[in-house]
Amino acid sequence: MTDSGVPLRVVSYNVHGQRDDTAALAEVVRGADPDVVIVQEGPRRFRWRQKCAALAESFGMVVAAGGLPSLGNVLLTSLRVRVTDTSCQRYPLTPGRHMRGAAYARCRVGGVDLLLAGSHLSTDPAERPAQAAAFKRELAASTLPVVAGADLNEGPDGPAWQTVAEGLTDAALAADRADRHTFSCADPRRRIDALFVDPRITVVDYDVVDTPLTRRASDHFPVLVDLLLPTA
Repeated sequence: MTDSGVPLRVVSYNVHGQRDDTAALAEVVRGADPDVVIVQEGPRRFRWRQKCAALAESFGMVVAAGGLPSLGNVLLTSLRVRVTDTSCQRYPLTPGRHMRGAAYARCRVGGVDLLLAGSHLSTDPAERPAQAAAFKRELAASTLPVVAGADLNEGPDGPAWQTVAEGLTDAALAADRADRHTFSCADPRRRIDALFVDPRITVVDYDVVDTPLTRRASDHFPVLVDLLLPTA
């Protein structure tokens, strides 16, 4: 704990279904040494429990929530974070489209309670607003400070992004680094991955980690954010 809050290091990361260099992926996350990893495109099908556990172990972390029940959104934590409750959400399915959802975990870190959340919205612009609204209802209902990571599949000028961001702090804007693109690693041109936090939480630092290693690990760059949680 510092004089102004409890530090929390968070990575939000679309891991591309672990279809790329998994050794590089593990090295990226271990090198960041986060307290929390909010995963998009994590395990969601056959043997998903074992696969989520293996992913967490490769990062030196444990599974907090998610997997199949949240359709590939997975929350991983270090042993510094105590998970007190979890839930998962599935968005309404549009026939012929890919079912999506969100994962949530109530946690305690250094005596501070918070809600972790992760989601991955549709690639279809017609579907995204309703999914964003469903995600936002859960975030808005929390009385705890919220830390929410998401692949929104659109930029900050999109309606779904604006729905999720309302009343929360966009960590990239707070750090004056909104020019850092998160997708794709092969041709970075869009910021579609974000971390949103409760206004009571201080954004200390923000980075989109663009290195030779991250370019091998996934098709998205990881978002790495240092926060200070409020003690009062």
